[in-house]
Amino acid sequence: MRLIDKLLTDSPGKNVLLLGNEAIARGAVESGVAVVSAYPGTPSSEIGDALYRCALKMGFYMEYSTNEKVATEVAGAAALAGVRAFTCSKHVGLNVSIDTLMCLAYTGVDAGLVVVSADDVGPWSSQNEQDNRYYSLLAGIPMLEPSNPQEAKDIVAESFKISEQLNEPVLLRTTTRVNHSRGNVELGSLTKPKVYGKFKRQSNRFILVPSVAKNRHVILLKRMEQAKKLSEETHLNFIDGEGCENQKFGIITSGVSYNYAKEVINELNLNMEILKLGMTHPLPEEKIRKFLISHSKIIVVEELEPYLEKSIKAIASEKNIEVEVLGKKKGFFLRYGELDPRGVLSGIALATGKKAPLNFEKIDQKFELVKPILPKRPPVLCPGCPHRATFYAIRVATDGKAIYPNDIGCYGLVREPPLEADTVFCMGSGVGLACGLSVVVDQPIVATIGDSTFFHAGIPALINAIYNQHKFVYTILDNETTAMTGHQPHPGTGVTNRGVSKKVKPEDVAIGCGVEFVRVVDPFNVKEAIKTFKEALNHDGPAVVVARRKCVLLVLREKRKAGQVISYEVRPDKCTGCGVCVSMLGCPAISKFREKVVIDPVLCVGTTCGVCAQICPYEAIEVAST
Repeated sequence: MRLIDKLLTDSPGKNVLLLGNEAIARGAVESGVAVVSAYPGTPSSEIGDALYRCALKMGFYMEYSTNEKVATEVAGAAALAGVRAFTCSKHVGLNVSIDTLMCLAYTGVDAGLVVVSADDVGPWSSQNEQDNRYYSLLAGIPMLEPSNPQEAKDIVAESFKISEQLNEPVLLRTTTRVNHSRGNVELGSLTKPKVYGKFKRQSNRFILVPSVAKNRHVILLKRMEQAKKLSEETHLNFIDGEGCENQKFGIITSGVSYNYAKEVINELNLNMEILKLGMTHPLPEEKIRKFLISHSKIIVVEELEPYLEKSIKAIASEKNIEVEVLGKKKGFFLRYGELDPRGVLSGIALATGKKAPLNFEKIDQKFELVKPILPKRPPVLCPGCPHRATFYAIRVATDGKAIYPNDIGCYGLVREPPLEADTVFCMGSGVGLACGLSVVVDQPIVATIGDSTFFHAGIPALINAIYNQHKFVYTILDNETTAMTGHQPHPGTGVTNRGVSKKVKPEDVAIGCGVEFVRVVDPFNVKEAIKTFKEALNHDGPAVVVARRKCVLLVLREKRKAGQVISYEVRPDKCTGCGVCVSMLGCPAISKFREKVVIDPVLCVGTTCGVCAQICPYEAIEVAST
């Protein structure tokens, strides 16, 4: 069955296999969502992708916004006007949108507003592994956490319900293992969205000047008191297990950690109760109090920060309950990285004095013996990626002696020789850092940013560079898609799920902002690209170079369908083994073997690229004979 059919099947009770993110999307559709906005980012991307496919058929509005702040404003405005709205991003995306979310907490909403934060614990594809549970405390809004795909679907409906009971946004926090796990999901009924609302002017609510904000804060605090009652009553917080009263050990957990804890107590043959928390802000203090007095030791199983552990200790102290809380503070679990069955097994075994059924030390010793023979496989740019050609041109034009601030995207993989960049912080930071560096160093600076990232967070830094006349080369790597997260559209593509729209070109933005030096180059025209970068480096002031070439994966898809892909090969009689193509380009399809260079025809994208043939000083690389 196709994904779209699974997502739009109106067969209540039917079971389908769904990714956690797909289940969240289905939950939004079942809830009658009317407006969806998102900016893609792993591990949240598939939520937006799924809803993007469903929008037209279900009659709701969906957009990929320029960034997470705008996405939250789009969804927030819809909820203010009385229609159900939904927005999703990865954990660091919430950093971008928190300013707006804090305001929405004060104003409240007139229809359900669900804000998904997909936390990348690990991290697997992010610059940090921040714990976004603390954002619910900061904003003073309810937070819910699912443990599996079924819960992920069901909890969306619960989030909308709670949002409308309290007239407040609800934070739905997931983690990578929930987002990217698959499981059977029982479907509910599809709900036709209410797509039009009405905005009611209320200056004493929506205009957050200090006098209004003071009053709205009081209202927010009263609503959170209501949320405490909901937390005590909700079925999302429940006790699992058949442990007897006054037993020694109990477990309190939430999210994906619940799955590991349940598995481990079965593995260790422990008769132990688990208090599973699905609503983790505000916490059900009375339910936790009753659970604490029934046990002398509490094991808290959670990922990252001791968020639950600190709160449980505070409840125990406030209620004068004599109970020992065992968690991260005493070293039973780590404060970094993902939990897994092994980590939870070790922690619970240590806390309970049980012997682990596996000798992990011996397993580790065996692994250490084979570790040296396992090759390292760092992530690299795809063969034929136009970004590789751009970075090559930059290195040649600067003789490798510049500073290279970089940004978030596929090109963030350029950290190893030979194309190595110097920084990768967060969206838009590469060019912002370039502004600061230009003030304090006399070296040439070439900053790089992707097309989607340019629209997301690169324009303010561009304007800053123009206004303050920071001298550096601002390079926009335009591959005409949001490639890193799955080829979602952005303003530069001119494509939406409603059809073709206005295409916004980065060079037009730069010219409109007042940049005097703006050039567009094809990175696969290597000589021209090198020449352009040299000219940009000599310009007195900020210079913008747009390196435009479509993502190779999209091109390959088209060419393979047409049977047009032809690889390159190395002529041994011409190859001197100089290694320029290996040491300067770093293409994974090219390697050295017995003093000669060879090209892997399986990896080579052939005439789609051809950069290696352009840079070979001995013209030893040619189109493969067929």
